[in-house]
Amino acid sequence: QVQLVESGGGLVQAGGSLRLSCAASGTFFSINAMAWYRQAPGKQRELVAASTGGNDTNYPDSVKGRFAISRDHAENTVDLQMSSLQPEDTAVYYCNAKIRVSRDIVRNYWGQGTQVTVSS
Repeated sequence: QVQLVESGGGLVQAGGSLRLSCAASGTFFSINAMAWYRQAPGKQRELVAASTGGNDTNYPDSVKGRFAISRDHAENTVDLQMSSLQPEDTAVYYCNAKIRVSRDIVRNYWGQGTQVTVSS
């Protein structure tokens, strides 16, 4: 059974930094891509950072230059370094991974979510 376990959320003042971590565990062939999403109360879940199989990364304009995603392919982990945090970054942050569980099957997995709260 594949699991994504996140850590690193918390409360921070505006302008501060936080680092989120996510580790994939279980039995699988490979991880195709990993990403971080967030969902604020009353809003849809949105992508904040994505890392594909190579070194390609993708960020929306709202976090570009402030957030950085990094993967450790050997350890099956993905981190999100967040800096210059603002109150509008407050949300539950979710780790996401597209994992090849067999030769022909790729499944989408989510972590349990970790709360990030930025105070003004």
